[in-house]
Amino acid sequence: MAVNLVNVEAVGKVYGTRALLDGVSLGVSEGDRIGVVGRNGDGKTTLIRILAKLETPDTGRVTHSGGLRLGVLTQHDSLDPAATIRHEVIGDMADHEWAGNARIRDILTGLFGGLDLPGFADGLDTVIGPLSGGERRRIALAQLLIAEQDLIVLDEPTNHLDVEGIAWLAAHLRARRSALVVVTHDRWFLDQVCTRMWDVQRGAIHEYEGGYSDYVFARAERERIAATEEAKRQNLVRKELAWLRRGAPARTSKPRFRIEAANELIADVPPPRDSAELMRFAGTRLGKTVFDLEDVTVQAGPKVLLRHLTWQLGPGDRIGLVGVNGAGKTSLLRAMTEAARTEGETQPEAGRVVVGRTVRLAYLSQEVAELPPERRVLEAVEDVRQRVDLGKGREMSASQLCEKFGFGKEKQWTPVGDLSGGERRRLQILRLLMDEPNVLFLDEPTNDLDIETLTQLEDVLDGWPGSLVVISHDRYFIERTTDRVFALLGDHRLRMLPRGVDEYLERRHRMEEESAARVLAEAAPEQQQKPQKSAADQRAAQKELQRIERRLDRIGGQEAGLHDRIAENATDFERVAKLDAELRELAAEREELEMRWLELADEV
Repeated sequence: MAVNLVNVEAVGKVYGTRALLDGVSLGVSEGDRIGVVGRNGDGKTTLIRILAKLETPDTGRVTHSGGLRLGVLTQHDSLDPAATIRHEVIGDMADHEWAGNARIRDILTGLFGGLDLPGFADGLDTVIGPLSGGERRRIALAQLLIAEQDLIVLDEPTNHLDVEGIAWLAAHLRARRSALVVVTHDRWFLDQVCTRMWDVQRGAIHEYEGGYSDYVFARAERERIAATEEAKRQNLVRKELAWLRRGAPARTSKPRFRIEAANELIADVPPPRDSAELMRFAGTRLGKTVFDLEDVTVQAGPKVLLRHLTWQLGPGDRIGLVGVNGAGKTSLLRAMTEAARTEGETQPEAGRVVVGRTVRLAYLSQEVAELPPERRVLEAVEDVRQRVDLGKGREMSASQLCEKFGFGKEKQWTPVGDLSGGERRRLQILRLLMDEPNVLFLDEPTNDLDIETLTQLEDVLDGWPGSLVVISHDRYFIERTTDRVFALLGDHRLRMLPRGVDEYLERRHRMEEESAARVLAEAAPEQQQKPQKSAADQRAAQKELQRIERRLDRIGGQEAGLHDRIAENATDFERVAKLDAELRELAAEREELEMRWLELADEV
């Protein structure tokens, strides 16, 4: 029988006139891995702070088992700014001690990219004071994970980690024997790590077995049976469940869905996006040219990030952009944004960015734009426009869109200066959408947003007819909102990855292994002997890759159409035979193009 580590009994907590927790009772046992979800401001952080005895409840009590070893990662660290990373993370251990400890080596490599801490000027001897919030957070996380713990409590641990770091952290926590309670908006992470979910709603905690996918199903079923939630929220939950069941990559090591019930629940829910219809509509709004990059070089100061880049963003394209920190993802979007803002006058250091005449670009940067603090939420949105067309006939007033993004009637009259960081981020997104752009660049849009707001944003983007580029460490959001993934692997190139984020992680792992092998061997002979392609040949290969990718997309659409027509003419054998012959021709062409794509990918 599992040992009980923490007991929370009839706990209540009130802020002002609002009860965040009302008579909550729950427990954490050995082996539990619990994910905590809920709207921003509903009490997730308050709950885990009370559970960890960092905050005192107004009523009820919290009991810890005797000698409990508890590690807590809060959103604000308590690191000594005058200390070095070595002092805070390694402590008094001699180099041979910590270097001989496999777990410490794994943690340093997983969180910092190597034992020498590349990216920190003095490695382990770097002083903490001048470091950024993201760097300090990784140090605090390393400090916590290196220690032995019975229970680990984490508040938004994936903030400031890239896709690789999040994948490493998920694997590390699965392998540990410590119990875990984690607050995060990263749904992929919840599915990878958690075996139970706590949903914080209106002062109560609803418990669910399984990870995030199981939680979505159980919540949808509960709402259907009890009919306690309004229809629009119920539809969003069912829509997300449909995506999880139909098209998402496997989310858990062993699915725990009741498959028949889930399929029955989503039987009448269409796929989230009609990609072909959106492409057609985007084409009419944007024309043929959106962004064409020709032999472009992107720099940050003297550092070259991308070299000889030839790439095209077409009408209706939905692109996810992943890559190592500092590889140039944000710099690429900024270069394209500057070209659009100045109507082609501002160009990168080399090459040319061609912008379509009808492009109306909105760029969500990582910085939250400052607005007059006395301005009300609704006024700030109506300053852009009164009504907005979100595509597919969905027209909304500013007030209706505010409500969709969690600003109720009363909240719409809150001064901007009184909003939290997450609420300001929501307002920033609202103002962008109200401007009716036909091209959207979203740089880390999931920062500071809760899961419910993310689901609302995904729903809006499902019917939005335009070209979209998303930079995000949240792989669930990328897989949910985009159709293709491109990667910056730190080698000055941009590559299309047919298998998405999984392929990116595999390539990065191979690159790290190859890098280690090169260091050991000092040089790889076969690489020294490999003839270098000329810049002109590389540009030609890149252009051919672009053409092949476009043709492969079209073939996918044609194949889907042929399958539909075969189903419609199932009783007309002559017609079916003709359609089947066309399908085989397309399959042969696709196979040939894929082989050519692989050959060219090695050349560039």
